[in-house]
Formats: sequence, structure tokens, C-alpha cells
Amino acid sequence: MRKVLAFALVLVALSTMVIVGCTAQKGGLPEIGVAIYKFDDTFMSYTRNAIEQNGQGKAKITMVDSQNAQPVQMDQVDQFITKQMSAIAINPVDRTAAGTIIDKAQAGGIPVVFFNREPFPEDMEKWDKVYYIGAKAEESGTMQGEIAAEWWIANKGRDQVLRYIMLKGEPGHQDAELRTEYSIRAVRDAGIRVQRLAEDTAMWDRPKAVDKMDAFWSLYGDQIDMVFCNNDDMALGVIESLRKVGFFQDDRYLPVVGVDATDPALQALAEGTLLGTVLNDAKNQGKATFDIAYALANGLNPTTTAGSMDGRYVWVPYQKVTRDNYRDFQ
Repeated sequence: MRKVLAFALVLVALSTMVIVGCTAQKGGLPEIGVAIYKFDDTFMSYTRNAIEQNGQGKAKITMVDSQNAQPVQMDQVDQFITKQMSAIAINPVDRTAAGTIIDKAQAGGIPVVFFNREPFPEDMEKWDKVYYIGAKAEESGTMQGEIAAEWWIANKGRDQVLRYIMLKGEPGHQDAELRTEYSIRAVRDAGIRVQRLAEDTAMWDRPKAVDKMDAFWSLYGDQIDMVFCNNDDMALGVIESLRKVGFFQDDRYLPVVGVDATDPALQALAEGTLLGTVLNDAKNQGKATFDIAYALANGLNPTTTAGSMDGRYVWVPYQKVTRDNYRDFQ
């Protein structure tokens, strides 16, 4: 009987330890809800991996795919608030929805961090527990234009007019609008005259970019001197389209520039099919997103080493990536 009683007491003790251990872990780690506009975006896959890696052992992270649908994302935000998350981080499907998200978060008393898609300034001013993590899109556009201008001057000279196609990410997205504007401004600032043959949106998507470039080639053919793309996925789609009409073989070349410096883009640089890209630093944007959300979740003053803080904004710098230095980013 003594042995049976002793064994029973051990079982009770072990059970108590397990329960206490689970309770301590749940109570000790803040819970952060993260909504990504869509998981199959190449750049955002890097960003969400960085968030998860930085959060390991520090927070319980619930990551959801908003499937590029704002109503889906709103439902996810509601669920985060209902579950009383310690903080939420949002990559908005539609930046115009940020104001509503902030209202919901403020009503629930849950700090919110936006990343990659910047809310309007008036929305950011609604509450002092709202932060934004991103990069200044005009810098990436300027760097794109500088890469393009350097190649054009070296190969064509300043006297020839550069006729170009522009593929935009999506209407109204700050990155798309500013990259479009500042890339061409930088080319003009280099003393090069330009002519826009066509501009359209491919929604950051490679297959859509293939279709758009197929149509552009059928309309303009050899009139096209260069293609500017707001991101690498679209640039790779353009290259795929151009391959079908004989480019990138037998010295037939048409320069294409992108943004993000994704692994497939670096491979295209190595192969000589992509002229250049601009590093959109997903690793440090993800780190800053977690750092700020984690601090807010713990009631601390937000800080990060991943970028420069300007009030409630964190800016992570861009870098030019060309055939001369792409190995540094692999």
C-alpha cells in the first residue's frame, strides 16, 4: 500500500508540474497576431519568415494569410481583438482600410504595427499606439533610375531618347506610385530624354507580368528600349516573356530593372538577364516589425536596431544591386 500511495503521489506531482509549466508559458509569452496580405508574394514570404525567426522563444505568433482580400483581413483583425492579442502587426491588403483597423484596435486596447503598406498620415495620427515599418519608396525608385541611366549612357549615350515600358505594382500603393515617379525622374536628372510607350499594372505578380509584356511586345516590338518594374516578380515575368521572342540569347538583350533583390532576381543577375534591382530589406523590415510589436505587447518604449526611427515610423534603407555586387547579397 505504501508503494502504491507513493506512486500515486508522484503522478499527482508530475501532473501538477505539467499544468503549471503550460500555464507559465502561456502567461509568460505575449501573443502577437500577424496578418499578411497574401502568403504567396515572394517579398512578403521573406518578411514573415523574419518575423517568425525573431519571435522564436520570445512571443507566441499567430500568422494568417489575408488572401489579398480586405474583408478577409478585417475578419482576422476582429479575431485577433476577440482573442485579446497583446499586439497585432498588419500588412494591409488596402492601405485605405488602415483607419478602420486602427479604430478597431484602439477600441480593444491593442497596439498595432503596420508594415510594407503605409497608412495615410491622418490615420497614423489617430492613436499613439500605432507604428509603421517600411522603406522610403522614392529611394528605391531613384536607385532604379540611376541603374538604368548608367547603363543607357554607357551603351547608347545621352543623345538618344529612351523609350520605356512601366509595370506598376498596384494602383494607389505608395511603393508603386513613388517607384514609378522617381525612377523616371532619376533618368531625366541624368540628362536623358525619355518617352513612355506604355504603363500598366501587374499587381506585383509574375504571371500577370508575362501576359502584360506579351501584349506590349505585340504592340511596340523593337521600339521598346527598357522595361521598369516596381518589383522583381514582375521583372522576372517580363524576362520570361522576352525569352519567348528570342531575347537573352545570341547577344540579343533588352534591359529590365526591378526592386526587392529576391533570390530568383539575384539568379537572373548572375545569368545576365536582369540589369539590376534594389534591395528591399525584408530581413530587417521583419525584425523591426517584431521588435516594435514585442515592445508594445510588453508595455515598453518601442526600439529597434533594424532601421532608423522617426517618431512612430521606422525606415529601413534600400541598396542598389547590380551584376557588380549581387554576390554580396546572396
